[in-house]
Amino acid sequence: MSEGPRLAVIGAGPAGLVAALAAAARGVAVTLVDAAPDAGGQFYRQPAAGLGARRPQALHHQWRTWERLRDGLAVHVAAGRITHLTEHHVWCVERRSAPRTATSASTASAPAPASFAVHALFGPEQEESVAVRADAVLLATGGYEKVLPFPGWTLPGVVTAGGAQAMLKSGLVLPGRTAVVAGTGPLLMPVAVGLAAAGAKVAALVESADPRDLVRHARVLAAHPDKLAEGAWYAAELARYRVRAHTRHAVVAAHGTDRLEAVTVAALDTDGRVREGSEWRIPCDSLAVGHGMLPHTDLAETLGCRLDGANVAVDDEQRTDVPGVWAAGETTGIGGAALSLAEGRIAGLSIAARLDSRAPEPRSYARAAKARAGRREFFAAVDNVFTPPGRWVERVGDDTLVCRCEEVPAAAIREAVDELGAGDVRTVKLLTRAGMGWCQGRMCGPAVAGLAGCPPTPSRRPFARPVPLGVLAREPGEGP
Repeated sequence: MSEGPRLAVIGAGPAGLVAALAAAARGVAVTLVDAAPDAGGQFYRQPAAGLGARRPQALHHQWRTWERLRDGLAVHVAAGRITHLTEHHVWCVERRSAPRTATSASTASAPAPASFAVHALFGPEQEESVAVRADAVLLATGGYEKVLPFPGWTLPGVVTAGGAQAMLKSGLVLPGRTAVVAGTGPLLMPVAVGLAAAGAKVAALVESADPRDLVRHARVLAAHPDKLAEGAWYAAELARYRVRAHTRHAVVAAHGTDRLEAVTVAALDTDGRVREGSEWRIPCDSLAVGHGMLPHTDLAETLGCRLDGANVAVDDEQRTDVPGVWAAGETTGIGGAALSLAEGRIAGLSIAARLDSRAPEPRSYARAAKARAGRREFFAAVDNVFTPPGRWVERVGDDTLVCRCEEVPAAAIREAVDELGAGDVRTVKLLTRAGMGWCQGRMCGPAVAGLAGCPPTPSRRPFARPVPLGVLAREPGEGP
């Protein structure tokens, strides 16, 4: 890799990719660290090479954008400006204050520059570690799905909406032959269309929100004709595949013995309660369900970055309040690939300017900033409409598992609050073990908070993923 300032980009999705390209083009030596075997993230996830997919573009839109990112990455890697570490799972980012070299009075009071060590696991068993040294870090760690529990949600055949999409994109496999897609949010339509186009029978798309409420945001929507056209295209595809959409409805139970056999769907009133007598069953062998997205903030929390609600807080240059740390993409707020691309470009230009004393290109920066503002406004309007259904807690029976890792039922959480006096999520966790399993509460955290009637609270874990004791016992190897 070329000499010069060093940047570690964590995550090779849209935000991380475009930031790495922008910084590398301006003289910054970039190490792109990603857990996947190939770049692209969830949005540009590709089939494994051994599957011999002849038309991978059929699984995507914005394919030309992906081709530009992919080809640009290849050019910079070949030139030695970017080192791409695949299948490297970052478990910690360590911030170190560099020793001072200046002794003059003018510099004695200045904050010491920082350096970073990005610790990642790799190898077949993820028992080896590497430390990537950098002068700055960009967190482009993306987001993950929120799923609210309901009776039967742990049955085989029930997957997240994004999980169904990932199975199709990377493995060219279907979660089942007859599917129901349910929950809330813009992701449901592309998942339903993708499954239908791949040969599944999509028996229903069940959306708990009412898309007609988008009319309240007509001014904002009109400013984004591309998104309106995209939505219209998906609606037309649903009609072509004869997928019936049920709005202001929810899957209230999944049924089966060894695996999913059917789901119960019910109509909801404006408060999210089930309308009496509206339930009916749909036979199916797969259910793809999701209730929106949450940002991955583990590494940001470990570094001490300030959060704005659930999102990593950033300024106009995508800088966090921790010197030397930038964040872009879904980790700063869920908003789709186009917003991630705009934020990633701004971050890459800002990092190059801060590390190499080069001002960002004014026109390029301005275009990205304008796109960012527009996309943020658009998704704020969408989030206002597509929210998880109210009163969902009332539909969770006492025997429904909430924490799958530790097999904690809803009854235990209610007991911790009602009888043992737990008043926050941490106390519920200590009393019930909910959130102490492999996922460390990432899956069950929102559900535990909802059942306990407590706001979700960030937890500054020392590590972002499970780490073998052997790795902690020895000094990690030196990386690029």
